[in-house]
Amino acid sequence: MNEIIFFGLNEYPKLIKNEQDKITKPIQFKFENENENEKQIKQITSSYFGTIFLFKNGEAIEYLNNSNENPEKIQIEENIQKVTVGYQNEAILTIEGNIFAKGKDINSKNPKEFINISSLIEDTNDRIIQDIVSGSYSIYLLTSNRNAYGIGDNYYGQLGFDSKTLKKTEKPILIMKNVSKIFSGNCSDHVFLLNSNQELFGCGNNNYSQLGLGESRKQEKQIQKLAKIQNIPKGKIIDIKCANFHSIMLIENENENENPKRKLYSTGNYDYNGLGKNKNTYEFTEIKSSLFENVDNILDFSVGNGQLGTGNRSWSQLIPIQIELPKLIFNENISNYRVSCGFRNSFLYYSPPSFSNLEEDLIKLFQRKEFCNISFKTENGEIIKAHKLILKYRLKDENEIEKLQEIISKKSIKESNQIFEMIYSNRIINPKLYSEIKEIINSNEKIEETMKRIYLNENENEKDFIIERKEKQYKFPKLILIMRSELYRGMFLSVTEDKSNKVTDYSELSNKSFQIFEYWIYSNQIKNEIQITKEIINEIQIGIDYFQLNQTNQIYLIY
Repeated sequence: MNEIIFFGLNEYPKLIKNEQDKITKPIQFKFENENENEKQIKQITSSYFGTIFLFKNGEAIEYLNNSNENPEKIQIEENIQKVTVGYQNEAILTIEGNIFAKGKDINSKNPKEFINISSLIEDTNDRIIQDIVSGSYSIYLLTSNRNAYGIGDNYYGQLGFDSKTLKKTEKPILIMKNVSKIFSGNCSDHVFLLNSNQELFGCGNNNYSQLGLGESRKQEKQIQKLAKIQNIPKGKIIDIKCANFHSIMLIENENENENPKRKLYSTGNYDYNGLGKNKNTYEFTEIKSSLFENVDNILDFSVGNGQLGTGNRSWSQLIPIQIELPKLIFNENISNYRVSCGFRNSFLYYSPPSFSNLEEDLIKLFQRKEFCNISFKTENGEIIKAHKLILKYRLKDENEIEKLQEIISKKSIKESNQIFEMIYSNRIINPKLYSEIKEIINSNEKIEETMKRIYLNENENEKDFIIERKEKQYKFPKLILIMRSELYRGMFLSVTEDKSNKVTDYSELSNKSFQIFEYWIYSNQIKNEIQITKEIINEIQIGIDYFQLNQTNQIYLIY
């Protein structure tokens, strides 16, 4: 079940019922359709016209502002991996690397219809898209070749061209090459482009110095050609979020090797959006607050015209404040909540872990040489070893291994490693390479189902560790215990490994508690339908201690 917190203007009669028009303190809500509560949220993004919820299974639904109509499922045949919205546009990035978008500045003939704008790029070699970002009236595309394109409105020069000669375009146009990241915002008319050398460029609306070009250029209201942003704070640029009148940058200090700190910097106008300062700034300067003094690692932030959720109906807040949240379903110390500011409202959201959360650990484990039992040769003769069990489940059938061998034989060592990472993770890392191997990958299979099949494999040779208790046997794959337990990692990987595969002294747990514990070993969570008591919690903790399990995530319990 998802955890979703909302505050701001309540423009969703079909989503947030029986609530006042302006929700000044954060509230929790559920989807009316119970099936959607069970799907895991991947992303929430809002615009002037509505909000899109993207689920991890590749489906997306759209709620329209001030509409009594039922929410609409976005009908795109390909699996969706990212959605973005602007003031008057929406864009969808699919796993195949295509972009579908709609809006009056994208498709003036039919602004409510999604069209494939990636297919409109003139250079056919640049039509596989790696990332998308929306501005208020424009959309930016980052291709697999690291080229940045723009489409839509160019009134402020936000596409990097003179607005007198190019007012808008309904075809993507090349803005800049060698781009690693694009930054803009759902109600902003400016954009930042970061190249591979960590050099930052920007263009567009600069009425309030939201591009941070410095005091010498504060009078330039429009930057119609890409300008290099000078005097950037030292460190690595992690993210930049753009609002109407200001921009906020997240920098990680690379000089502090042991505990690198992340800090927020802002530029622009403070009157409307609160930069934590008492005056406007013309270049990026640190946001300072007592709230941040002991904060080492800012995980997520968002900007927009979203409301503050303070309980105060005032339209302005000039310094950072802490927002009091309702009692959360999940552990308050969880580190991966996400924040999304819409045009006039804000969301905080989180989905609990599932089998797929174990995948990153499993991938790291499968890349260890002692588990790699099949070899591939690259174009230069280098040998890459892979894990046959993963290939067995991720390729359509075992015969596809020969086709994979042929593909790898024509690739560099770097490209080959990227291909295996894509196969292992079942997500797109390099769309261009993916387009070459998608025919042999069973990409329609859900990660969770795949991992369950691996974890709960019926092959007795692979489910080879037995726990015996009260004359009943429980079987666990060694791979899971190696990944989850220091005790068994040492036992199974040791050259003097104990050949015994039975643990019999575990009869102190009740059958119910052991079944809950068994489920937790695989999923790192408790079944939703289980009535949790303090006794069961204590018994599970005994099991955790007994097995010396690594707790990579918290156990989320309510009792």
